Amino acid sequence: MASLYNTKYYHRDLSWLRFNHRVLQEASDVKNPLYERIKFLAIFSSNLDEFFRVRVSDIRQIKNIEKPLRKKLITKPNKVLKEIKHQVHLQQEEFGRIFKTEIIPQLKKECIHLIDHTQFSSTQKLVAQNYFEDTLKAKLNIEHYSTKDKNSIFVRNEALYLTAFENEDTLKIVEIPKEEPRFFVFPKQNGNYYITFIDDVLKYSLKQTPKKEENLNFYSIKISRDAELYIEDEFSGNLMEKIKKSLPKRNTGQATRVLMDPAIPKKFQELLKNALDVNNTDIIEGGVYHNFKDFFAFPNPTNKDLSIKELPPLEHPMLSNYDTVFEAIEAKDQLLHYPYQSFEPIIQLVEEAAVDPTVTKLKITIYRAAEKSRLNDAIALAAKKGVEVTVFIEVKARFDENNNLKWGAIFEDNGANVIYSYPDIKVHSKILLIERNVEDETKRYAYIATGNFNEKTATLYVDFGLMTAHKKITKELNKLFLVLDRTIIVPKTKRLLVSPFTTRVKFAEMVNNEIEAANEGKEAYIILKMNSLEDKDMIKLLYRASNAGVKVRLLIRGICSLVPGIKGQSEHITVTSVVDRFLEHGRVYIFGNVGEELIYIGSADWMKRNLSHRIEVVTPIYDEDHKKTIRELIDIQLADNVKARIIDSEQKNKFVENDQPKVRSQIATYEYFENHTS
Repeated sequence: MASLYNTKYYHRDLSWLRFNHRVLQEASDVKNPLYERIKFLAIFSSNLDEFFRVRVSDIRQIKNIEKPLRKKLITKPNKVLKEIKHQVHLQQEEFGRIFKTEIIPQLKKECIHLIDHTQFSSTQKLVAQNYFEDTLKAKLNIEHYSTKDKNSIFVRNEALYLTAFENEDTLKIVEIPKEEPRFFVFPKQNGNYYITFIDDVLKYSLKQTPKKEENLNFYSIKISRDAELYIEDEFSGNLMEKIKKSLPKRNTGQATRVLMDPAIPKKFQELLKNALDVNNTDIIEGGVYHNFKDFFAFPNPTNKDLSIKELPPLEHPMLSNYDTVFEAIEAKDQLLHYPYQSFEPIIQLVEEAAVDPTVTKLKITIYRAAEKSRLNDAIALAAKKGVEVTVFIEVKARFDENNNLKWGAIFEDNGANVIYSYPDIKVHSKILLIERNVEDETKRYAYIATGNFNEKTATLYVDFGLMTAHKKITKELNKLFLVLDRTIIVPKTKRLLVSPFTTRVKFAEMVNNEIEAANEGKEAYIILKMNSLEDKDMIKLLYRASNAGVKVRLLIRGICSLVPGIKGQSEHITVTSVVDRFLEHGRVYIFGNVGEELIYIGSADWMKRNLSHRIEVVTPIYDEDHKKTIRELIDIQLADNVKARIIDSEQKNKFVENDQPKVRSQIATYEYFENHTS
């Protein structure tokens, strides 16, 4: 691995794998309830599927580019792919160990037995056969293929298949019905619960056919395919229509990973590789079962509480202290923090706007919409009632394209002006602007957040949102919307940081101010909380700050290409990562500023794409109460010594250990808001 990065930068994709290892650590953590550990196995599996569909496919495409340009994009792609495969193999082995030696025995202690078809009792065999005949059989897609012909088999992206040799020339492929639950629960026996994969119901039942195929052995396979849409020309024609037409390509894209049951005989593997037209680089030996993300829905047939204690979102004080959300915003900036606090104020704000006769305009950017959404229903209602509604929908938000297109059509049908993706740039900002005409005065209300307008993720992702009627902030946000609707080209902003126009420059300026303070012998520090840190120019600047004596404290959930703790480079930089029940998603930027601390929140990680190739919005926090709240919450995370890992030069993911009182930051944050509800 040393050949893939130097002491300055950790490779971004290998760093992502280290993040997914932190997820795997949660599956192994005995302090977590049993079903929470199972959930983390599902998250790990889901994350890895997306990694192969997105990042590995990108690296493979780079391999085909001419060498001079390829060097600018990635160093030694073949070595990177080889190291990825090695690291994934190690993690898959750890995954298997956790599942077999920790999860399965713990389930048995709870009288829950996950069994395969070889363990079926005589009664269970009858039950399985009946389930097969009554439910599964009619839904099966069974194909027969020649093993002689190269590329003779096509299997769908992410679908699950069982395959068996019928003879040396022919193999059988059976697609596992995805519309059926992955797990089947047998009737309770003697106080014990028995669960099996439907894979095993099929493996048993397919041998009970009139042809008596009892000698056939079925093995599982799964292919992940390239998720890129490969739109050749984004700059001409209707980009939205091109995206819509390109979505089916995902089911036919190049294979980026082929998972095979390790029990498949080597001879069979070679014939299967030929028929699938894949090579050894594509093959990863998985377990007997694939798609462990299905464990999100692993049944709990007992009456025991084997999951984490619910932490229901707390009501925001504004909902009880003011008659309307507009009134609350006019009285004071309002800070929201999900999922600890309810997302309800945002929904109510838009619902109020939809029926308030003084509202004249509503403008919003949508990156990932919930499938069912009161907030989106309210946007449509506002348009229907005559409010001038402008919605920018990013249909290049990967894996959410179809859902975003659906909502775009609904908004348009109700009279909204819907603007879809721009060529070569994503609109990743999370912003809302509402205008009211009150006694011939135009009043603006803004919402700027770190997370999406999505009711579902607002219960799972840790994010900040700011509601404000600050005249200069709302005026600048309006300028950005004028850019989005192509009224102006560049938004001139002094307070808001807007990518790709000012964010990089302004952040660099604030880092340099800390360097200058340190050089003058003054206290200087930087605290950054982000999903990912990858931009080399910003990393170089943080190294300069460290060498000047600036204390740099980083909370990075995912990718961290910065290498901390290196003498003469980053010895004043420490990095920790918190992985727990909620996904840390918020971005907070704090600069000492010689005692006049500056605090910002926004949508931009310090990645090249966020600073240079996306529309992002970062807002200052002016309200002293909210600055105090954010600072206290960040201090809680910095003190975490239960779920925080140290990101060192080798990213070993050691847990933070010290002699301080135990602080589990997410639980402590919830308790913080329980004590600050009025």
